[in-house]
Order: sequence, then C-alpha cells, then structure tokens
Amino acid sequence: MSETVVNTYGGSPLNRLSWLRTSHAFLNAVVALPSTRWMLLNYGQPLIIKSDAGDQSFKYLTTQEVKPFLGPEPYFGQGQNPGELVPDAVEGEHNRHSPTLAVRHRGAPIVFLGLHETEPHDANSALPSSEFTNPEIAIQKLNGTAYFAMDIAELGLPETEVKQILDGALLGNGRSYSWVEPRSLMSSMDSFTAAVFANARSMVDWNFRNKFCPGCGSPTYSMWAGWKIACTSLLPWTDNTGRKPCPSGKGLHNYTHPRTDPVVIMIAIDETGDKRRFPGKFYSALAGFIEPGESFEDSVAREMWEEAGVHVWNVKYHSGQPWPYPASLMVGFYARADSSKPIRVDLDNELADARWFTRDEVRAVLDHKAGTTFRKSDFKRMNEIVEGKATEDKTNAEMAAQALSPADPGAASKPVLQREPTDDDEPPFRLPPLTAIAGVLIRDWVDGKIGFKNELLKGNL
Repeated sequence: MSETVVNTYGGSPLNRLSWLRTSHAFLNAVVALPSTRWMLLNYGQPLIIKSDAGDQSFKYLTTQEVKPFLGPEPYFGQGQNPGELVPDAVEGEHNRHSPTLAVRHRGAPIVFLGLHETEPHDANSALPSSEFTNPEIAIQKLNGTAYFAMDIAELGLPETEVKQILDGALLGNGRSYSWVEPRSLMSSMDSFTAAVFANARSMVDWNFRNKFCPGCGSPTYSMWAGWKIACTSLLPWTDNTGRKPCPSGKGLHNYTHPRTDPVVIMIAIDETGDKRRFPGKFYSALAGFIEPGESFEDSVAREMWEEAGVHVWNVKYHSGQPWPYPASLMVGFYARADSSKPIRVDLDNELADARWFTRDEVRAVLDHKAGTTFRKSDFKRMNEIVEGKATEDKTNAEMAAQALSPADPGAASKPVLQREPTDDDEPPFRLPPLTAIAGVLIRDWVDGKIGFKNELLKGNL
C-alpha cells in the first residue's frame, strides 16, 4: 500500500500543545476563553443532543455551561488551601517541585485535549512555554479553539443535581439530551468528533481508574492538565512523618503517565490459492495484545499460531486505529500463510471456528445487504460474552447494534434497527463494517489493495 489509511477514531485534528500542559498560567487562561469547548462524559458515555426530528449529535459545552462541575478556581495550579495558586514553574519556590506543575488536587480531573488551530500548518502560531510569563498577552496570539474533557461521574453528584445543571444549559427549542453508548455513534460520527472523542474517553477513563498510588497506596491527584497522576505524599505540604518515601518520588514510572495498550489485528493471505482466513462464526480478523519482549511482527506470528494453528511470514503493516474502550491501539497487519496446512483452534480454544475463504466468497458477503449488518439479537449475544450478562437497556442495545451496521449516506441520521432477516435474507456469514479496522483490512484485500504476488510457496517460519 502506498497511501496512508486513516481509520475511525484516528487522524487527530488537534495540536495537543504537550509542552504547555505543565503551565497552569496557560491552562487557567485558555479555560476562561469564551471560545473554549468541553466534551462532557458520564461513566465514559458522551452527552448527546436530540432534536424534535430525532436527529442527534455530540454537544460541546462552553466553560460557563460546565462551571458548576469544575469547582472553585483556580482550576490548575491549586495551592494547599482553597483559592491559593502555586507559582508557575518558571519562577518561585515551587519551580523545583514537579508535583506542583499544573497541580489539581481538588475536584474531578480535567483533561486538556488540545487546540483546533485555524491555521494548523503555521509554525509561527505555536507558542513556547516562555510566552506565558504574561498569559493575558500570550493568549491573544492563540488562533483556534481549545478543547477540554471531563467525566462528571468523578464528582459523585446525585442525578437530580446533574439534571438541574444541564437542563438550564441544554433544554429549549425542542431539544433534549442524554448520555449514549458511544459505539452506537460510530457509523454517524464525523471524523473530527470521532478523533476528539477517542482522545477524551481514553484520558478520562485512565484518570478514573487510577485513584491510588501503585508505589505506596496513597491517594493520587491530577497534574499536567490530566496527562499525569502523582502521589499525594509528594505534595510539598503533605506531612509524611513516620512514612517511608514513595518510590514514585524518584525516577520515571510508567504508572504516572497515560497508557495505550497496543493490539495487533491481522489477516492471513495465501495468494497461491486465492484464499484467505477468518476466525469464528462472526468471521473477522484475529487480534491480540502485544506481550513484553515482542515486536509487532512477533505478536502477529504468535497470535496466528496460538489461536488458529497457522504459521505466517512476510508480515506487512497496513494501518492503525485508536480504540478508546478503554485505551487500545489496534495495529493492523496482513501476512502470508499456506492454506494447504491444517487449521487448529484447539490450542488456546479462543475461537469457535476458523477456515479459509476465497476472495469471491468474501466479496459476496460484503455485497450482501446484511453482510456487515448486526441485529439486536447479535448484539445481545456479543454483550453476554463480553459483559457476562444480558443487555437490559433497550435503547443502548439497539443503538449499539446500529453501530455495527454500515453507514448509509442516503439514510437519516437517526439510528434504525435492522429487522431480523429470514433464512432467505441471510448471508452465509457476517463481517465487520468499515468503521472497524478489521472491516477495512478485509475490504482492502478483496479490492486487491493489499496482498502478495502470486508465486509458489517457498516455506514456512
């Protein structure tokens, strides 16, 4: 492949301004801008606005609208006592204390996602941290819209209080709002919103899960605009009398920074017989987490062997897809294999089935009207496998089923649950939609965009 493939959730449109995450002068200045926008979540579910016509869309809020959730100012650089501001890193007694860089130890964590620049390729618009010795002047040089994210579940507020806050900001003009299962929106999300959401959900989830220090067990707090967590024992005003120093106080520690879990996802191709392999009754691409001490290629070969007993070689990269459930990076590959060798699913027993299919067989399913469509019953079965229980929320179940259906450009934006097809309607098997990287890999193979030259097999690895 020569072109760059950008999958759903990828193609981040924001300048993340990572060098300014430690500057609470910058953060406090930019959060107060009228143009700043917020993506609000509740247990990872985004806020959606619905119209009388049934249309729905992501709702970005202003700082003024979310202010009741933010707590007292300052929002970043919080001192020991409420209302106190620690000096910024460029000056003052705290410049040697990394635990106070954009410290937020009161209120729910806030994540600065980045700046959507009006002129993204203008190198002169990128401000260095030294500019923010005078934030009021520096902020005038910013060209674009700043984005923040927050999960209000962190606050533990009663539903009635949350509703009261949001009703005043969102109701009116025939509109309503709700929190929605995000995978139900995959087929209707625009690329900008999908990429911003992927960043937001992964980051708020990471902050939500890490409440205690792995080094000593003390509570943690937020730093660097949500991009670092630290042990409260490291705060300069903490009384640590009689306690051993926390190991996180020295050196670098991977548990203090956000994590992304890489997952290889791949298809095996044998061009000598014009065939390919899919696992399971819902046929898709194999996937698995990368283990320590492995390269991507090593992981592809191991997963193929462990799950299907297939030896592969000549592993080639295709594309990647951020997967914010909670924080994975799907890394897509295709590899060569020998379809004359036996398939085994009895090694780790993760697959119900694995077999080879011709390109024509796969193309027939992709062209079938229900070939990449999931019904409500399909989603329920998948949910029981993943969650261990049946889905009780009818609305989210139906919307999640729609998420696994291909987008129809001519259809209305309101999700419509596919009817249960009869036996005459059914394809021989189902495949993932193009919103998932597995569907992209399969489609690109069928279309001849990826593959290997038709030559004799020379051996296996």
